[in-house]
Amino acid sequence: MSGERGEFGLTDPEESDVPGDEWEELDVSDDEADRIARRQDHAFNQFRERIKNTEQFKVEAAVFDDATLAALYKLVQDGHIAAFGGPVSTGKEANVYEALGDDDHELAVKVYRINTSNFRQMRDYLEGDPRFEGIGGDKKAVVLAWVRKEFATLRRAKRAGVRVPEPIAVQRNVLVMDLVGHADDRARRLAEVTVENPETAYEVVREYMRRLYSAGLIHGDLSEYNLIIHEGELFVIDLGQAITVHHPNADDFLDRDCRNVASFFSRQGLDVTGDDLHEYVTRPEPEPSADAESVEAESTHSAGSTTGTDATGEE
Repeated sequence: MSGERGEFGLTDPEESDVPGDEWEELDVSDDEADRIARRQDHAFNQFRERIKNTEQFKVEAAVFDDATLAALYKLVQDGHIAAFGGPVSTGKEANVYEALGDDDHELAVKVYRINTSNFRQMRDYLEGDPRFEGIGGDKKAVVLAWVRKEFATLRRAKRAGVRVPEPIAVQRNVLVMDLVGHADDRARRLAEVTVENPETAYEVVREYMRRLYSAGLIHGDLSEYNLIIHEGELFVIDLGQAITVHHPNADDFLDRDCRNVASFFSRQGLDVTGDDLHEYVTRPEPEPSADAESVEAESTHSAGSTTGTDATGEE
């Protein structure tokens, strides 16, 4: 497979959202899924038995405990999931499963393990993040915060104009998002393809990094292994560990991202460095010069028609 399809186009940021560091409060206390798991009513018990008796979940007891099944049950009740499929990928922290939403829309359901997740590594990313101050040392709370952090980060990244899987819903330790690709024809990581237009790919990746930074975010683990190509477009995945620019180790994480990305594209024949990429990502948008402002004012006066626009009619 090659990377020749498409030109890795950029999407426009959403004009209604002003990127910055304003973060919603994210509640990690017990929710309806926890109450369902405790209540153990007849409808939930039927759902639990139906799921646990399916072939693909018989070896997943450590993943699908009662509280996780209750979270899936609530997502079904709320109309986010219509059918649940088999595994797409498995990892140390989470498993990803294929699912269907309304109108057979293909979804990815990411189920984080609470008992076996790398608690210490998660704490390293969460500490210093203003969204999760006072989270404490409770392992369940840390994992639930991590999942909600990924959901919030995906939403902010998408609003900033970065191609990411569309976040759909979050419930306890379960995250629902668009499935990029298919389980039997999955999107390929950048590391797995021959990139036939590395210059364009690099320009898109560095612009994604700049847009994330402008939105107050740093990926924190960016490399060719969490950049994927689907239908000729580049997507950024695995944003669970993303941090804000105010994290005490933000510069270190950004430096590592820049080195990883520059190293990959250097191997593709480009003359790029981590330092150059870092400078591009963090460089503020240029302010209009005094000369440019005076020229614009003169053009507006000459046009003599529409107040607040230039000679082309654009605001």
